[in-house]
Amino acid sequence: MSNMKSLVVVKSSKVATRFYERVFSFVLLFFITSVTGFAQTKPNIVFILTDDQGWGDLSINGNTNVQTPNIDKLARDGARFSRFYVAPLCAPTRAGLLTGRYHYNAGVYGVSNSKEFLNLDEVTLADLFKKSGYATGCFGKWHNGSQYPYHPNGRGFDEFYGFLSGHYANYFDTMLDHNGEPVRSKGFITDDLTDKAIGFIEKNKDKPFVCYVPYNAPHSPFQVPDKYYDRVKARGLKQFSQNISQEDPEVTISALAMCENIDDNVGRILKKLDDLKLTENTIVIYMTDNGPNSWRWNGNMKGRKGVADEGGVRAPFFIRWPGVIPAGKIVIDNAAYIDILPTLTDFAGISTSGTKPLDGVSLKSLLKGEKNTLPERYLFSSINKFNSVRKWPYLVSEGNLYDLAKDSTQSKNIAAEFPDIYKDLSSRLNSWYKESMARIDTVRWIPVGYQQFPKTTLPSQDAKLFRSKTGTLSYSASAPNSSWIANWNDTDSYALWDVDVHTSGKYKLNILYTIPEANAGSTFDIIFNSKSISGTITEPFDPPLLPSPDRVKRNGESYEKVFKTKFVGSWELEKGKGQIKLQAKQLKGNRFADIRAIELILIK
Repeated sequence: MSNMKSLVVVKSSKVATRFYERVFSFVLLFFITSVTGFAQTKPNIVFILTDDQGWGDLSINGNTNVQTPNIDKLARDGARFSRFYVAPLCAPTRAGLLTGRYHYNAGVYGVSNSKEFLNLDEVTLADLFKKSGYATGCFGKWHNGSQYPYHPNGRGFDEFYGFLSGHYANYFDTMLDHNGEPVRSKGFITDDLTDKAIGFIEKNKDKPFVCYVPYNAPHSPFQVPDKYYDRVKARGLKQFSQNISQEDPEVTISALAMCENIDDNVGRILKKLDDLKLTENTIVIYMTDNGPNSWRWNGNMKGRKGVADEGGVRAPFFIRWPGVIPAGKIVIDNAAYIDILPTLTDFAGISTSGTKPLDGVSLKSLLKGEKNTLPERYLFSSINKFNSVRKWPYLVSEGNLYDLAKDSTQSKNIAAEFPDIYKDLSSRLNSWYKESMARIDTVRWIPVGYQQFPKTTLPSQDAKLFRSKTGTLSYSASAPNSSWIANWNDTDSYALWDVDVHTSGKYKLNILYTIPEANAGSTFDIIFNSKSISGTITEPFDPPLLPSPDRVKRNGESYEKVFKTKFVGSWELEKGKGQIKLQAKQLKGNRFADIRAIELILIK
């Protein structure tokens, strides 16, 4: 009997111990949460953005030419939008999703020559989350300004690894930027960016983080590892663009192979979240920045990248947060890239105080099922005078009116049948466009001389080229991004950079060049306001173009080559705005050097 009593006492003691352990754990968790404000209360954000991937480049949207099982599963595990809209080109979409404002309001009205610079007085999504204690990282294509504080490290991102401009020259073992310093990537760029994003997640797994992964695929040039290209080509194409006469099957195969590589990398990120047990407390977004960059199957929608019709701006948008956003939810309301910042801050309980007036709205209540629909509103899309406005079910684009509920392919203009609707939408679109363009400052001063980022690079794409009547000065390719200044055959042509010197002081001046032996000895002047410095390129350096494993002929991108850095001299610069002018002074062999960039390094 006494043994039985002892057994009961022991069992009671163990139960009590476990009870008190649980109480202690709860109290400790409550204390940590109260002190830090984090614990499990703040969701992580993984935001994946692809470049030039159309609505139709996913198998979940009905494309049998491509297989994207990881992205499809992500979409089914969360919510997907039937009508989600972006801008017609990449830099504008990026500006809008980072600020919650239409890209014109944020100062972005193009994709190169400084038109892509995001106004410095804008508050970004990364700024807001960083202020709230989040670790912030960006891994991929930035395309909203290169020089600090336009650089991602000046826009709220603790960590940046990727490239800063639009078009890029090479996707294998290429030169990228890591927190302002040049580094060479390893392997295929999408794989490499994913490696770095996963590393960031691992490093910050014990605190809330924002991991922004703006892949540059499937933007041209069309480069992709063999195993992806081979399997898409082996399956063959069964669906084609409505403009089949303009579709290049090799481009389609290459682009879809790049999409399948993206899918594998999305799977790697999702698996890492699972392995680290972060899935339940992580919001994952997947979307694209504009329509497809070639004619290929896209649900028979009208248009492609660069126009404001459905095919150019209707994009896939998937968002998953297990236990918060119901799996399998399909949202039919019109939504847009400008809604991302207000939605994520709302989900995370982060104030948007300090931002300029937001154009977007929070989708939180709609996604959680607390609301059945969004208030009616007008959504605008525009670039390069390709303008459209949507108010469901109507669309006005390029002078035509369509009823998208009955005519998703925009095959019938009904403006004459519904003149009042057409007049109202057209008037709103014209007013919005006129007011938006009036706010844009078309002169972009490149900032120079910040202690946080002492080196400022003035790349060729940010220069204005002035060619004489007999000159041949040009960029090395039709797309200035990732190019160099080439074909410089006279002393009357020149290049200008509009700069704003932030700090008076001494600067080290470099020039990045290549030049054949026959032209070595050419001289030049670099002038800023009343100060000038001269140099002579004495050392020939004329390397071949780097190997470029393109699947099809390039569409405007420059090739890649290595440039030599020449120290020109030290320069005393005064704070203020002005133009840096590079002009050839004397040519050897009737040709000046190819110029990739000028560097200014604040030394004291």
